[in-house]
Amino acid sequence: MSDSYLTIAAPTEGIFKDKGSKFLAYAYPVESEDEIKELVQLLKKEHYSARHHCYAWRLGADKTHFRANDDGEPSSTAGRPILGQIQRLDLTNVLIVVVRYFGGTLLGVSGLINAYREAAVAALEQAEIVEKLVEENFWVEFDYLNMNSVMKVFKDENLPQKKTDFDLRCKIKSAIRQNEAERIFSLLNNIEGVRINIL
Repeated sequence: MSDSYLTIAAPTEGIFKDKGSKFLAYAYPVESEDEIKELVQLLKKEHYSARHHCYAWRLGADKTHFRANDDGEPSSTAGRPILGQIQRLDLTNVLIVVVRYFGGTLLGVSGLINAYREAAVAALEQAEIVEKLVEENFWVEFDYLNMNSVMKVFKDENLPQKKTDFDLRCKIKSAIRQNEAERIFSLLNNIEGVRINIL
């Protein structure tokens, strides 16, 4: 499995209109299903008079966790075309919600598929696509006597110190690129009295 993935840098918006219907698309970078639920609920509140709030999302570097929701539109006419645009750009950790205001004219199945797809495209065209690394977060715990040896590994390997706690024993919270983890952990484990707790 790759230890990097593509996602969007920040939320973006897009719009598509057809025969009086307005399709407002919102794309978000997301980390969890809870966050997704919250964002969908917020949009439902904000656009309470809209007819449909259709969405699709994909999570995880392995890209196997995804969902498409038609929210009352005919089956596979909304969520699937939205998901298709996430897949087309090979994105993950992304949610796209398309809010539809009905314009009085039915668009038919192909019209709906096109509208939801084009709305998703419009939002993603505004997005900056970024590559992110899958990281392993961990704590290193050690005695003061081993401070120099541990700090040497941190310096040589350019490891971030996200949090430090120098109490009775020393603790440093850090993160490492997933495919480097084994090598770094063995460097640290070679130092006497070091404990590594993977988060």
